[in-house]
Amino acid sequence: MKRRTTALLTLTALLGTALTALPLQQAGAEEAEQVRNGTFDTTSDPWWTSNVTAGLSDGRLCADVPGGTADRWDSAIGQNDITLVKGETYRFSFHASGIPEGHVVRAIVGLAVSPYDTWQEASPVLTEADGSYSYTFTAPVDTTQGQVAFQVGGSTDAWRFCVDDVSLLGGVPPEVYEPDTGPRVRVNQVAYLPAGPKNATLVTDATARLPWQLRDAKGATVARGLTVPRGVDASSGQNVHSIDFGTYRGHGTGYTLVADGETSHPFDIDAAAYRRLRLDSVKYYYTQRSGIAIRDDLRPGYGRAAGHLDVAPNQGDGKVPCQPGVCDYTLDVTGGWYDAGDHGKYVVNGGIATWELLSTYERSLLARTGHPAALGDGTLALPEGGNKVPDVLDEARWELEFLLKMQVPAGQPLAGMAHHKVHDEQWTGLPPLPSQDPQKRGLHPPTTAATLNLAATAAQAARLYRPYDKAFAARALTAARTAWQAALAHPDLYADPNDGTGGGAYNDDDVTDEFYWAAAELYLTTGERQFADHVLASPLHTADIFGPTGFDWGHTAAAGRLDLALVPNRLPGRDQVRRSVVKGADAYLATLTAHPYGMPYAPAGNRYDWGSSHQVLNNAVVIAGAYDLTGARKYRDGALESMDYILGRNALNISYVTGYGEVSSHNQHSRWYAHELDPSLPNPPSGTLAGGPNSSIQDPYAQSKLTGCVGQFCYIDDIQSWSTNETAINWNAALARMASFAADQG
Repeated sequence: MKRRTTALLTLTALLGTALTALPLQQAGAEEAEQVRNGTFDTTSDPWWTSNVTAGLSDGRLCADVPGGTADRWDSAIGQNDITLVKGETYRFSFHASGIPEGHVVRAIVGLAVSPYDTWQEASPVLTEADGSYSYTFTAPVDTTQGQVAFQVGGSTDAWRFCVDDVSLLGGVPPEVYEPDTGPRVRVNQVAYLPAGPKNATLVTDATARLPWQLRDAKGATVARGLTVPRGVDASSGQNVHSIDFGTYRGHGTGYTLVADGETSHPFDIDAAAYRRLRLDSVKYYYTQRSGIAIRDDLRPGYGRAAGHLDVAPNQGDGKVPCQPGVCDYTLDVTGGWYDAGDHGKYVVNGGIATWELLSTYERSLLARTGHPAALGDGTLALPEGGNKVPDVLDEARWELEFLLKMQVPAGQPLAGMAHHKVHDEQWTGLPPLPSQDPQKRGLHPPTTAATLNLAATAAQAARLYRPYDKAFAARALTAARTAWQAALAHPDLYADPNDGTGGGAYNDDDVTDEFYWAAAELYLTTGERQFADHVLASPLHTADIFGPTGFDWGHTAAAGRLDLALVPNRLPGRDQVRRSVVKGADAYLATLTAHPYGMPYAPAGNRYDWGSSHQVLNNAVVIAGAYDLTGARKYRDGALESMDYILGRNALNISYVTGYGEVSSHNQHSRWYAHELDPSLPNPPSGTLAGGPNSSIQDPYAQSKLTGCVGQFCYIDDIQSWSTNETAINWNAALARMASFAADQG
């Protein structure tokens, strides 16, 4: 449900020096009930039932639900033909009970016909006594084909569900969402390095300097100073001061910062947390794997059956056909990583994610502060552990093997190109687990962008896997060469921007950056002149490619430029390439210095993009690259300070990494990390990065809470907010790279 390239909504600017930024609210129209017969006084009409035995009981509708069903929608009660008005706010409420207690009902408001979009959903755990439940949302569309439904399947044992007083009241005033931002002293809630920068932000209406104290775990003051007033921060609407306590070089745990009568969340001054985060951010990928059972002994609490292995109800990835009219063959595309919170697998996002993981390892081999053993064999608790191959390479290979399978076979039209993606024909709801996905899968047309992603990552893999598996390295290089030639022959096959049903479109109609990146990786691996010539002839080779919003799956020139600068090679004019990275880092440092929250990200108009968290991190990657090139401390410090925003020094006072910090994101949008909706499922594992503020707030849940938000406040930690709170493989790759860098500096 996430797609990174989309039009931005118009934002309403905040005025003044408010301490918190709240969405603007509009008064609702006249209240009107949309549900017919929600009280069940004399009849159950017009409610429908599916796979339950239902009837009236004491003025309620009660249903005996059979056991042994797999999914929640296998048994349900509902009402169709609900009218909704786009932009109007509704209150969905009901009373419900379950016998025995502890069962979960999935209560939804959505579309009654394909593609069955869900606009509001909740999964309360029922007690035997009637419970009262109420939820408010804003309708994203006009429709007369809405649906209210209670999905009650998925239980091993039979149980009894009763519901009453069902209401969908339109025209109610929107709830005023006021995020709990905690103490006004905003710090990196995880850790600062003893010999690194230490900065914080104080939210206050004071205009003069204020005293601050740094206290250790025992409450003793170990450092003190004065704040620096910064005025109104445009990215949050807050009046703020900066605090610099970098001169303190002690170390330990449980420090707090006190200013203006407020005490910050606790934090460490030590490198240990970054050593853990380096591992956790890469361990994330094992539980994203498709086509393999996740072992609970390796990831306690996260064990699950293999997904998409042609075992019912999966229709599987073993013999996936193309969309109608695309091809007349099937491919085995098992394996790989699920891209994000859905069950789709995308070559363009898999490519940039794999590149960044491989680059994390390659940096450990080349940088003056690199430590290859930190991600070596046995560090990540993988099934492949003990094979004498670095674990990070084992994990990346799981995706690489999938990328290779997506290549069009020899003898077929468009041979050597790569299919853009594989995913379900229709969107599934939340959950199911990957093994419970019943949807038919389809291969989508080959694209030039996907083909060049394959060429780039396979070429990079060829040089990094050669010491461990020469046959695989040779196979990867052959595939990269074949993909390169195919892309040259078909330079303008673009993904359809309307191909977004059941999975994201990932459309991109400018692939000059992918050509540049692929040529760079092929040159670095082979040293061949043909690839050097393409690099040197590309207009991107001398362009300023380090823009304010950073790089991502749709903007990959920076990947090529960074590797040309950091990986040893004999490209003519390489010194200029290295200088361009330093120049880009200088621009990001200037942004960081000017930003009251100390981050190298300041998009125009404070319009935060989808996945802004990883864009902050990728800008920090450029700064870290400048440190590796020059050894200048300012770049090391700037890269480290960039982590502060991700780990809690932000307007919402939240760490965007699950399990790290006193308050952290933990309800990311996912079909299998869905504890918020189904208590039997886990939250995301520690080390999972949330997408972060997104000014476009495309999902209905965020729209119901955040309309009018500014910059940093366009985020909500709820599983239903797929536009602000998803998890994704490319986002975690940026986290892994920067966590590894930070750990190396300790």
